[in-house]
Amino acid sequence: MQLNHMAWAIPVFLLLMGIEYWVARKKGKKYFSFSTSITNLHVGIAERLLDTFTVGAFYFVYDYLHRHFAIFNIQPSVLLWITLLIFTDFIWYWYHRLAHEVNILWGAHVVHHQSGEFNYTVSARITVFQAFARMLFWSVLPIAGFPPAMIISVQLVHGIYPFFIHTRTIGKLGFLEYILVTPSHHRVHHACNEKYLDKNYGDVLIIWDKLFGTFVPEEEEPTYGLTKPLESHSFLWQHFHFLLEIAWAFRQAQGWRQRWQVVFGRPDHISSDIRPLLEEKFLVRNNTGAATRRLHNYVKLQMGFTLAALFCFLLLEHYIPVFVQACFTVFIFLTLINSGAILEQRRWVFYLEYARLLVIFIAGYYYWPHPGLLWLVAMVQTLVFYYKAAIQQHYLSLLYGHT
Repeated sequence: MQLNHMAWAIPVFLLLMGIEYWVARKKGKKYFSFSTSITNLHVGIAERLLDTFTVGAFYFVYDYLHRHFAIFNIQPSVLLWITLLIFTDFIWYWYHRLAHEVNILWGAHVVHHQSGEFNYTVSARITVFQAFARMLFWSVLPIAGFPPAMIISVQLVHGIYPFFIHTRTIGKLGFLEYILVTPSHHRVHHACNEKYLDKNYGDVLIIWDKLFGTFVPEEEEPTYGLTKPLESHSFLWQHFHFLLEIAWAFRQAQGWRQRWQVVFGRPDHISSDIRPLLEEKFLVRNNTGAATRRLHNYVKLQMGFTLAALFCFLLLEHYIPVFVQACFTVFIFLTLINSGAILEQRRWVFYLEYARLLVIFIAGYYYWPHPGLLWLVAMVQTLVFYYKAAIQQHYLSLLYGHT
């Protein structure tokens, strides 16, 4: 049986998050908040899901570059594996640094820094945009002559380490502080304190920051998140708000020099007045009241189901037809958007629930194309059409405790 054993990373990382939560509670520390942790996991679920489709694309790009443009014919050996790991970390430093200094790259990376808390769930805040940006930087490796399989293997190993540095439960680590990126170093990187801004870009080795003058030790307690907090749990807004800011500033810019600065300049070249304008236009705030226990329980239920479904999907991906994979992907993304909207108590989540049912029906009809399913969906359509207002009001009342 051909299983994708990479799927086991999901329960392992969830277990480690649970252990960190337990340790924090034992210490009397409030390092987790319900809404923010759920939002962090939403981003991670989307990345894991899309990673199923993008890893093959990355391998294809590396293979093409290696076959057509490789300078050297590098054969794997212990020394060259170590060399590749060092090169990978060096390239990561410069990608990461430029991701903070170039607007279009910051638009992909900003999602990782939006959380106002700092724990293992924050490590999940990686987007597919960021994965593609990193691929462009790492494409120099197959051109140098490293085989694609070797590059992908090192990237998998290199990608595991950062998970463990997103925590406040581990203090400074003695002599390791001089060599590796530690939780202390990375807490500085995620801080929005002025003295900590744009520092400690390293992923595994801290030597690059010390070599290129971007190292700062952790001294005062960091404050985490963006300098101007996002204050939204919307899945879509978190992913696209800064790209919208770039587009808005590009449209308002006069001349190609200003437009170049908007796209390839530093984030502080974009006016801080733009985001409030966009929030007013696209992100209507909801002040209907505090979240109910029923609301939290429903979000937990959705999260549990989504994680279990994602694990099964990744584990058995070789046995799932492409069409059903596409339906599953759409269903999960609707669920992530839905959960974020529920946390913000949006009324239009009712329509997302309806859309999710429709996706389930389409996937079911693919497996069992029976006329009875068509009659069933027609009946549901009719009920919703005639009793939409009453059904919606009852659903929102059950969910939010108000309408």
